[in-house]
Amino acid sequence: MHDPLHFDAATLHAARPGRVTLVGAGPGDPELLTVKAARLIGGAKVVLHDALVGRGVLELIPRTAHRIDVGKRSGHHKLSQDGIIELMIRLARSGHELLRLKGGDPYVFGRGGEEAQALAEAGIPFEVVPGVSAAQGAGACAGIPLTHRDHATEVVCVTGHLRDGPNGTRTLDLDWPRLARPQQTVVVYMGVAALPLICERLIAHGLSADTPAALVERATLPEQRCVAGTLETLPALALVQAVKPPALLVVGTVVSLQPVLARAMALAA
Repeated sequence: MHDPLHFDAATLHAARPGRVTLVGAGPGDPELLTVKAARLIGGAKVVLHDALVGRGVLELIPRTAHRIDVGKRSGHHKLSQDGIIELMIRLARSGHELLRLKGGDPYVFGRGGEEAQALAEAGIPFEVVPGVSAAQGAGACAGIPLTHRDHATEVVCVTGHLRDGPNGTRTLDLDWPRLARPQQTVVVYMGVAALPLICERLIAHGLSADTPAALVERATLPEQRCVAGTLETLPALALVQAVKPPALLVVGTVVSLQPVLARAMALAA
């Protein structure tokens, strides 16, 4: 592993900048990589990867490649997002072919849009390779269909990342009336820390306290687990079960299908 601040990159601009490829690493299981993503990872020379990229995916990176961990974990950032973008541009301008490996899909709460925008403005050629999103992986592997004609005709995905508010408070600015509509599935990324607040707000804006809700922890990996309850009971269940990030929150009546589907899926394992 290499420290990105001491990476031995050329200081002068190359005649032509290197190509950057933003690759979706999926939700963790390396078998869920696209064929194209697996091929590109296997041939990479310089890789910048996030914290949520699965261990099995990282093992596909050639040992000869320069591997740079730029993961942002709660309370500990190896590099800021601006620092990551600056490093990407510097490496590309020095002629390096760069693979930017991101958990899930680069354009679904992966900040891939910001990185692509910065590359475009800097005149750096780039490509985006989609990946299975965390929501897709969690739903399929936990037994929670994200849509179902009898339960949900649409899916809404939001981030539950808390932001600093006035007087040291932590806030979550979401369209709560929109999220509390019936006949839909709400998927909340990065919502473990804000779980009590999310459940309280959804109930306050019209969803029944008995609405099924579940947390899917480490989706698609061998240690995956699903903690299911209701908007009223899930915060306490999560505390008792010591649910930790990464975990995805799924809210809606589709969650009521999870016990039956999960049991049937276990028979096929």
